[in-house]
Amino acid sequence: MSIRIDRVVTRGGDAGQTSLGDGSRVTKDSARIEAMGCLDELNAVVGLLRSHVAADSKDATQLAQLQNWLFDMGADLCQPEGPKAQKASRLSGEIVVELELWVEQLRQAQAPLTSFVLPGGTQAAAWAHLARTQTRTTERRMVALAQQEALNPELLKMLNRLSDYFFVLARHFNQDGKTDLVWTPAAQRPAV
Repeated sequence: MSIRIDRVVTRGGDAGQTSLGDGSRVTKDSARIEAMGCLDELNAVVGLLRSHVAADSKDATQLAQLQNWLFDMGADLCQPEGPKAQKASRLSGEIVVELELWVEQLRQAQAPLTSFVLPGGTQAAAWAHLARTQTRTTERRMVALAQQEALNPELLKMLNRLSDYFFVLARHFNQDGKTDLVWTPAAQRPAV
């Protein structure tokens, strides 16, 4: 598929509508556009996370792959089910399997959890936690869309695994959990 963008300013959305991949027009506050916007926000957070890891590392390679997968998810999402959807590129469960492998590889190097983990630690870990929470926001928007319209069920599975990946990735960036910030319940905290 060849992509060429000759114009950025089109004025096509000035009245609050935009086009989907099948050519249909929807309002910019539709559930589908909201889910697509959350995917875009998640991809931006992943880009920021990538800027905090060594460019030649396995982590950077995986994050680059994730950014491409997020674009693939958007391409899948912008093609509603229906008569024009035959040309749509639907994602398969292969990505879910790959994400599960990544999660398990990271998790094996980490000590078991003995408390809930607070977002933070290194800059990369903090960004990974933000990516995890943005993944959950995206997942909620996608669930809302799925209650209104048909969509590829693999997208929800991918988001669920992706939040797991960002959690173990954050722990990886905190010396595989050794420097995680952990929650201390109120009853166990000393008075200030």
